[in-house]
Amino acid sequence: MARGRKIWIAVAASAAAVILLILLVRHWRPHWSVIQGAVIRGDSDPHKRQPIADVEVTAVYGSSSLSTQSDGAGYFRIAIPGTVLPGQTVTLLFHHAGYIPLEQPVTLRLRSSLRELIVAAISPTGRQATEIESNRETAVSNVRVRYTVNSDHEENVGSEARTFDVFNQGNVPCHRRYPCSPDGRWKASSGSIQIDAGPGNGFRDARATCIAGPCPFTSIDASGSSQGGRIMNVTALDWSGPATFLVQAEVFHTSNISEVRISYPVVFGRGFTFTVPPAAEGTSLIADFTGREVVFPLGPDLDLSWASCGVRKGMSAINSVYQCELKENYRF
Repeated sequence: MARGRKIWIAVAASAAAVILLILLVRHWRPHWSVIQGAVIRGDSDPHKRQPIADVEVTAVYGSSSLSTQSDGAGYFRIAIPGTVLPGQTVTLLFHHAGYIPLEQPVTLRLRSSLRELIVAAISPTGRQATEIESNRETAVSNVRVRYTVNSDHEENVGSEARTFDVFNQGNVPCHRRYPCSPDGRWKASSGSIQIDAGPGNGFRDARATCIAGPCPFTSIDASGSSQGGRIMNVTALDWSGPATFLVQAEVFHTSNISEVRISYPVVFGRGFTFTVPPAAEGTSLIADFTGREVVFPLGPDLDLSWASCGVRKGMSAINSVYQCELKENYRF
């Protein structure tokens, strides 16, 4: 009797497992697998492993493939549809002119494939610098970066001092004939002054005060001058006898100036890298060739006879990052 009960329990457990498996298969939906990574220059010196933009990245899985390109920071991202199951292998192909093609297999894993970062190092083609006879090379030295930055410059050109009067008769009940004193009891009078700093000028550190009369029974509104600017407005309220007010401020003239700045790139081997701020204009390179200083403007094409350069946005997407490498027959 006990043996028969155990058999029925085993049969029921097996049936439940089959039903659960069927339900899991019916409701299972394959997740998309995301492959993301960076393409860098292959080199034994870590300082020379620069990001490479516009690399064609192709993911091959079975008879299907997907392609994308690396951005300015070398980053790429490929989303593989759910037809590729965890545990399968996807082959990544990397192609870029001037670099040796690279083939890199990637095994997709459940969930963890969303977090894995691929770093593909592709090596440049062509002759290396060690293959070029040094006596045929042109020496490049003292490379500098020159650019201009426009900024506003403020110069103190003087000050302004004005007085104005407010006439009022004290101790006259207001009876709601505005303006009135702050407590609404006494009739008041108001007065104001407007001062113009002149074209291209602005007021700074404006201040106003009562200097004569029943000053305790006056109030001043200088909010129209708190932000500076060319026009200064001050209003005063007096609910007693006549009062005199003084308004003072410093006058500044604003002009736009161009400041020339010089910086130095970071050199690693035959390459050099530098950045310029967002407001930089007229970026150019200055270098010495056999003792002679030459200026090379960096136009939109970045066309230099002695170096190959590229530009990309920095990680903050604000400043520009320039990466250059000496051409053949040139050396530092």
